Amino acid sequence: MATGPTTGTDGRPAAPTGTARRRLAMGALLVLAVGWSITGLEVTVDRLLGAPGDAWDIFRRMFPPAFAEAAERGVVGKVFESVHIAWIGTLIGALASLPLAFLAAGNVAPVWVRVPVRQMFNVIRAVPELILAMILIPITGLGPWAGALAIGVHSIGTLGKWATEAIEGIDEGPLEAVAATGGRWASSMRWGVLPQILPVVTSQWLFRFEINVRASAVLGMIGAGGVGSELVSQLVFRNFPAVGAVL
Repeated sequence: MATGPTTGTDGRPAAPTGTARRRLAMGALLVLAVGWSITGLEVTVDRLLGAPGDAWDIFRRMFPPAFAEAAERGVVGKVFESVHIAWIGTLIGALASLPLAFLAAGNVAPVWVRVPVRQMFNVIRAVPELILAMILIPITGLGPWAGALAIGVHSIGTLGKWATEAIEGIDEGPLEAVAATGGRWASSMRWGVLPQILPVVTSQWLFRFEINVRASAVLGMIGAGGVGSELVSQLVFRNFPAVGAVL
């Protein structure tokens, strides 16, 4: 009596009934979720079909860009201000996240230390930069300092998680060598861990800086400094040539 899996007409094993049902259920749930999301966004067929034409009309009206007008309004300075905000925010996040990452890594920190630090990283990452800036603006006032602090705080959560993963992926050999010579925890981190993770962490900092440049432009829309405020101002007045110059 044959006990192996049944095969179809093409010679391949037939999918088990339970697996087929699970796939069908997951597909149905996915379709329902997409439909529910579209309904919640109040997307109509007319708006969906007309979106490409509207986007093309706005894009066409941005040309030729009004560079002279943008220069008179100090847009170049605002662009550099956005870069400064992103740089200071990245620096804050890098300097604060690296020491905390040593306290969050499972292979170098005890559980009673790493669990609270990891949860702190999770909480920080869950709050967008925009919300952080809205919380900080009443404290620092309108301007680039609020944007830099918001980006810096949010960067702590992201860079801390990345650095923690880098520490947990190191070779344990150098740690054992330092411990064999009687080195303490700080010496193990300095000579056994830091040289291994520094190239990876540095690349993560640069990548986060790129993200923060974009975020700084968005924060400017709520008065947290940068070029975003000028972009919103021109969009409100539908001055699309100036918008094209800002972009």
